[in-house]
Amino acid sequence: MASAGSSAFGKFWNSPVGPKTIHFWAPAMKWGLVIAGLGDLSRPVEQISVKQQLSLAATGLIWTRWSTIITPKNYSLATVNFFVGCTAAYQLARVAMADKQPAEEAAVVKSE
Repeated sequence: MASAGSSAFGKFWNSPVGPKTIHFWAPAMKWGLVIAGLGDLSRPVEQISVKQQLSLAATGLIWTRWSTIITPKNYSLATVNFFVGCTAAYQLARVAMADKQPAEEAAVVKSE
């Protein structure tokens, strides 16, 4: 009979990035930032904080890389940080497109 430590659950439970460590719980809680970012997709562009989104995008991308070079490698943390960076980058793209749109409309009006 296999011992509890050699089962798949036992290996997960006792791993360096398992639920007995901060390496598991930090990424689990950080998904809240991704959910909040997805919730902000319905927010009007005028209400998006560019500074906040820049900091989220930068930290998301930096920590994605860092998560793959630390010991133990934490792919869960890399994944959540990648999505934090992506949602912030998408919000920044929305702001950039909204800022560009009035300039294009003004150019069309001038040419007429």
